[in-house]
Amino acid sequence: MSIVKEFREFAMRGNVIDLAVGVVIGGAFGKIVSSLVGDVVMPVLGKVVGGVSFNELGTTLGVGADGAAVVIKWGAFLQTILDFTLIALALFVAIKTINRLKREPAPAEAPPPPRSEVLLEQIRDALRKG
Repeated sequence: MSIVKEFREFAMRGNVIDLAVGVVIGGAFGKIVSSLVGDVVMPVLGKVVGGVSFNELGTTLGVGADGAAVVIKWGAFLQTILDFTLIALALFVAIKTINRLKREPAPAEAPPPPRSEVLLEQIRDALRKG
């Protein structure tokens, strides 16, 4: 089997295509959540805290060799943590919902045997007793 044919069979499997679709949708979903956090949540939170822009929060360590300030941008890091938390929460809820929809319904109880079988069993039991 040639490598090209083997690769084509691998790439056309359902799992690989599903994974590719999941990665693309996940990337787009990540951008949506980042926009939600950066453009909606953080400005409101900054306004509540006192007009602070979290992207600009940081601590200056000094001046680097190139003359530029060396800054630890902990505000942007805080925003990224909030992004991650919201994405993880949304994925958790989505997966929990999908798993709930995939569950098979509980098997129904077996219907009671027909009356004739019950009567035959009673006759059999009576004959065994003597």
